[in-house]
Amino acid sequence: MPLHIGIVGCSAEGAALCYRTLCVEGAGYMGQAHAHPEVSMHTHSLAAYVDCLDDNDIDGVAQLMLSSARKLAAAGADFLICPDNTIHQAMHLVLPQSPLPWLHIAEVVAAEAVSRGFRSVGVLGTHWLVNSEVYPQALSSAGLEAVRPDAEERSAMGRIIMDELVRGVIKPESTAVLQRMIDGLKSRGCDAVVLGCTELPLVLNDGNSALPTLDSTRLLARAALRRATAAG
Repeated sequence: MPLHIGIVGCSAEGAALCYRTLCVEGAGYMGQAHAHPEVSMHTHSLAAYVDCLDDNDIDGVAQLMLSSARKLAAAGADFLICPDNTIHQAMHLVLPQSPLPWLHIAEVVAAEAVSRGFRSVGVLGTHWLVNSEVYPQALSSAGLEAVRPDAEERSAMGRIIMDELVRGVIKPESTAVLQRMIDGLKSRGCDAVVLGCTELPLVLNDGNSALPTLDSTRLLARAALRRATAAG
């Protein structure tokens, strides 16, 4: 039997897209129509995470993630994924205490970037994520350069993500702002861009981006499917 995947959710839209990807694409890994591994998800209130992030309380973020991890372990999950890039800032505190192993979203994305031959990767996401070392560390460890938007762009992008996308609100004018950011990253020498917020794939893709996109949400889901079905 394939392994049981546990999803530690944070924001609803990103977690939902990850869950849908697991269920819809599972058949391709299992060779049977409509098949997918067993999936369980636990999600604390997004407000609890935002309060911790606003206070720079990374230990508080870790405790929320560990609470979900313990509940998913009790539900029978074999390993965990978190379809939220921002809270991976706490992963160094989570892993030593976790009852289950995790796939790390930024490491999954970095591996994909290497496999596709990219060298300099722009990072899009919440201001908390872009200000952090989550992607610079993962990309650097894989021999890649991470390039961040400037401070004004980070602020605008954070507003679009937190005030619109996490609520399922999609505005063409906001998508255009994000597209211009990608244009700027291309002019700075980037050859790809990480959609480092799991809601960004709702509005950005290879078809409307000046750079090839690395869809962190779907890449994580597919890595989980590979891991789950490799044991089957």
